[in-house]
Amino acid sequence: MKAIPVAILILLFGNVSYSQAIHAVTDNGEEVILNDNGTWKYLNDSTLLGSKEIPTNDTKFDKAKNSTFLVKSTKLKIGVWLNTKKWKFGKAVNNDAAEYEFSNLNEDMYGMIITEKLEIPVETLKLAAIQNARTVAPDIQIAKEEYRNVNGTKVLMMEMRGTFQGIKVVYFGYYLTNSSGSTQFLTYTAANLFNEYSTEMEELLNGLVILN
Repeated sequence: MKAIPVAILILLFGNVSYSQAIHAVTDNGEEVILNDNGTWKYLNDSTLLGSKEIPTNDTKFDKAKNSTFLVKSTKLKIGVWLNTKKWKFGKAVNNDAAEYEFSNLNEDMYGMIITEKLEIPVETLKLAAIQNARTVAPDIQIAKEEYRNVNGTKVLMMEMRGTFQGIKVVYFGYYLTNSSGSTQFLTYTAANLFNEYSTEMEELLNGLVILN
């Protein structure tokens, strides 16, 4: 039985875009991030940026054999292989920044893919993701991050945890940038469900491929 209404998750994760934070410089030359709500943080704040040295996972992550349906981006040369017995997808309707939204057919786990033709350095993409998450979950923190080889492509994996109106939530996603553009591929669920669902969420993420 599904435990969390979809509407709650839309509130949690429906505001991902690049426009929520402003990069500025103080009179003393310190770089800061200004939020729409008037709060700010130093750009080099370790709680914001996570690890200075991001490790690389030597494991090769490949799409699952049962992920046989290819969802192609209309913006970039990327796609997502998925298992249609587990996941459904559609054009994004709850998030203007996203291209597609995904939902599990049986459980409370969801996803979205955000594609931009602009080539954004992965460090900037990471910062944007964190700042946008903090607009709905102000205490968001990076729980884990590493570089991965996913179907032959280097991506940044990031797991973030925070709280929205008393609900503990987890973002688990891949971040990719190259000459054709930038991609955020996110899955998400409630924190108390993450350990149970993480394998299937990772299976969806591992369907991310670069198309020729």
